[in-house]
Amino acid sequence: MKIRNSLKSAKARDKNCRIVRRKGRVYVINKTNPRFKARQG
Repeated sequence: MKIRNSLKSAKARDKNCRIVRRKGRVYVINKTNPRFKARQG
């Protein structure tokens, strides 16, 4: 999982990416391609 300053670029990499907020952190998750996981905060 990558820790990034901006998740906008991470979300744009694949059409199935979703931005999710959990416990004050922002995550990018992708069910079909789990490579695209990222975290912010």
